Amino acid sequence: MIGPSRRILLAAAAALGAGAAAAKDNEPISGNRGANILGPRDQPREDQNPDILRPPSTDRGTMPNLRFSFADAHVKARDGGWSREVTQRELPISTTMAGVNMRLKAGGVRELHWHKQAEWAFMLAGNARVTAVDNDGLNFIADVKAGDLWYFPAGIPHSIQGLSGEGCEFLLAFPDGEFSEDNTFAITDLFAHNPRDALAKDLSIAPDALRNIPKEELFIFQADLPPPLREDTVSDPHGRVAQDMVFKLMERPPTNSPGGRVRIADTRNFPISTDVAAAHVEVDPGHMREIHWHPNADEWQYYISGKARMTVFGAEAKARTFDFQAGDVGYVPMSMSHFIENTGSEPVRFLELFRSPRFMDVSLAQWMALTPHELVQAHLNIDRSMLERLRKEKQPVV
Repeated sequence: MIGPSRRILLAAAAALGAGAAAAKDNEPISGNRGANILGPRDQPREDQNPDILRPPSTDRGTMPNLRFSFADAHVKARDGGWSREVTQRELPISTTMAGVNMRLKAGGVRELHWHKQAEWAFMLAGNARVTAVDNDGLNFIADVKAGDLWYFPAGIPHSIQGLSGEGCEFLLAFPDGEFSEDNTFAITDLFAHNPRDALAKDLSIAPDALRNIPKEELFIFQADLPPPLREDTVSDPHGRVAQDMVFKLMERPPTNSPGGRVRIADTRNFPISTDVAAAHVEVDPGHMREIHWHPNADEWQYYISGKARMTVFGAEAKARTFDFQAGDVGYVPMSMSHFIENTGSEPVRFLELFRSPRFMDVSLAQWMALTPHELVQAHLNIDRSMLERLRKEKQPVV
């Protein structure tokens, strides 16, 4: 057997040297403060969270954890796909919103079900068919693609099925931090736990027709692909739902800033979504979502791509900085100021979600620009000529 070549050995040594150098640089040391880690450590996680390991000098005081990753969430795998959730159980500060990341294979079905809470969704990839019937007996069926939203009001039964190709993956959000997919009302669970004679009487069918019903909830299961939408539509004597349950968010023109783009979906353009308002934000490298806060609701974030850091100011001289990447969830309590800065080499894309019918934010720069300048100068000792140059129009990304 011939041993490894000198070139391979040199390359391996160089890689080890680079790793050792990276580990040496990635220590909780800032200037003369701090010291290197001598005990056990999780190097990959420290690399993902540099502002936790070496926080900015402006960070101070005790703040709750405002970050959790779907990568750390338990996966429920089934024949037709999988799901995982981030709720108040995983992120205790998240009292107003819970999220579910779900994947359905082609033909995979999230079974007919309903919730106590409304369901808001953003399609991450692929294509799906959604169905619903409201309390007036009006039905809805539509195909959705990446970038689309849907919204089902609380208690309205619905379903989701992956279409041809790769199926689909999506984010679900529910305006209740204690929500869990385990608490869903499912049609198979209902049939398994009601007397067959009562079910037969209700449906005006013979009890023997129910002999093959599932004995437990299916949750997610594999089925045949549905026919084309036109052939799959069920005629409803009462007509179609009055308000569209699907919104083509990424087809809407964005609000453009020099460093990014923002698209908003709330009751002003998506009237049925009364419990969840949302913004889809894109921040280019070298730019940031401006310093701002939300006066009407806590903010629940989902990071779609890229890398970012967020500093949250919580009053009483408290501030904390967190790092984010794709698949992470962030949370900001109402009225706490924050910014999200792109720290990577590609655009960072994320969702801002609120338990509210309307999206609202207050811009620090706009507030200062529209307040008497001598008053601002007296507070901050900033030269008046600088204050006069502040932007009076809100600029979401700077």
